[in-house]
Amino acid sequence: MARSSGVRGHRIGSGPAGESERGGDLVARVLVTFWCASGHSTPTRFAAEAVVPEEWECHRCGMPAGQDQENPPAATRVAPYKTHLAYVRERRSDADAEILLAQALAKLRGTAS
Repeated sequence: MARSSGVRGHRIGSGPAGESERGGDLVARVLVTFWCASGHSTPTRFAAEAVVPEEWECHRCGMPAGQDQENPPAATRVAPYKTHLAYVRERRSDADAEILLAQALAKLRGTAS
């Protein structure tokens, strides 16, 4: 005959069986709505004593959002992605590149100067 161990499965942190309330009191909160230039609203809860920032990131488009729906902050300009070669070309001229290439080829051929 199979025996039961009497241990029942519970989720982690559930507390004693039959406990319906959370452990501890929740801190007082305030709901603040931020608006982006695209017209999206981002409602966010902050602790009542917390300092609410002037700008917040829009959850839908990622643009900056402010608390004034009529005058949202302007979109920030995002610089395009640059490759490693683009950064190198900013620092080196074509003449520098030719010199470096000649030195590297000489080193590979074993005739370093």
